Amino acid sequence: MGRIIFDTATSLNGWIADEHNSLGWLFAVEHGDHPDSGLFPADCTVMVCGSTTYQWLLDEQDLLTHPERWQEFHGNRPTFVFTSRQLPAPPGADVRFVRGPVTDALPAIRAAAGHGDIWIVGGGDLAGQFLDADALDEIALSVAPVALTGGAPLLPRRVESHRLRLESATAVGQFARIIYRVLPLHSGDSS
Repeated sequence: MGRIIFDTATSLNGWIADEHNSLGWLFAVEHGDHPDSGLFPADCTVMVCGSTTYQWLLDEQDLLTHPERWQEFHGNRPTFVFTSRQLPAPPGADVRFVRGPVTDALPAIRAAAGHGDIWIVGGGDLAGQFLDADALDEIALSVAPVALTGGAPLLPRRVESHRLRLESATAVGQFARIIYRVLPLHSGDSS
């Protein structure tokens, strides 16, 4: 069984989108519009996002008019979208809309992933729901040299240090790449 990874870019002060739900601040960073391929989960076979992230992707890439653009980023990977509203899917894209708690959708997500990793692409609150369900294995952050005044928080949860273990911290261009292993709720690991 693969890992569940929340992999995202964030500002220095912990915002993943600004007050206007824009990522313009991220794209303005040198190589922010075309990040190094090593910044994405290499073994990802399934992607998961919330409806706000999904809607942003549709709009930003004009995916309903140009569905071929879906393949450029998503390939043939199934994408699970947590939503409580009706949303369109680009023709030919394997988009699966789910409602309700993460724990209810987790068996289908894991089955679709097979032995591959599951990438939570967006939605700090959605990643927090996976964390709350004790189903998050890793948090990988690309910290941009930008501070924002508000917006969508990175992870709107209180997470104590006993749940996270630093795996690595490296410079990748202008970004600080930080990877934390998430320990289970009842872990005896104190290393």
